Amino acid sequence: MSAYTTNTGGGETEKINTNIVTLTRFLTEEQAKHKEATGDFTLLCHALQFSFKSIAYYIRRATLVNLTGLAGSSNTTGDDQKKLDVISNDLFIEAMRSSGKCALLVSEEEEEVIFFRDATGARYAVACDPIDGSSNLDAGVSVGTIFAIHKLPDGSSGTKEDILKPGTELLAAGFTMYGASAQLVITMKGGSVNGFTLDNGVGEFILTHPDMRLPKSRAIYSVNEGNSLYWEDKTKNYFNSLKELQDNGKPYSARYIGSMVADAYRTLLYGG
Repeated sequence: MSAYTTNTGGGETEKINTNIVTLTRFLTEEQAKHKEATGDFTLLCHALQFSFKSIAYYIRRATLVNLTGLAGSSNTTGDDQKKLDVISNDLFIEAMRSSGKCALLVSEEEEEVIFFRDATGARYAVACDPIDGSSNLDAGVSVGTIFAIHKLPDGSSGTKEDILKPGTELLAAGFTMYGASAQLVITMKGGSVNGFTLDNGVGEFILTHPDMRLPKSRAIYSVNEGNSLYWEDKTKNYFNSLKELQDNGKPYSARYIGSMVADAYRTLLYGG
């Protein structure tokens, strides 16, 4: 049996699914599909998973333990760093270092590429933004982690060129959104897009959105129109056309949170 029913107390019954697919189980099953797999990629993903869980924990407690303020420094793009930016960046660095499977890490919070020369035989390069949208933390708006994984060419011990590649060559990529719950969305080369929700009770990411697909159409657009002054005329004309009556007799609706991961996740779920 994979599902049971319980009485909720009001005469209603609730189905409980016991055939739970955790991220750990999912990665193990994916690894088993590839006879050539060594397990290194799976171990790297476990290290990433630890980072996401840790960041989710600190974000939940950020206001209580005064982690939402500025750290007194700025990152590579000139943004003022929050305390959580610094903590999350350190978590990522140590998780990648301790995995032994990451040869180099690029972080938005760091000026230079971080090389892990002690990771002998490491075959992966990781790029990340530990917390995108951290300026929203004080307001309790959802923020997120963005990550991408490249595989090093045979014989390479890790160079900048190994990470400066087109997205079509990515081995895996995804994001984790920290909101009402932590939502991890990941895709691997040749595979589908899958969504996981962090169950804080058991401390595991649970597969809740298998084989995610963008809906074909939805009359919603998401963009920061405050930058429209700098847009090309073609771009301006396109968005102006969305505000006109469409075939259904209604214009498009704007939905813009101001946190890239949250906007991307909503669009992935509902279209637009």
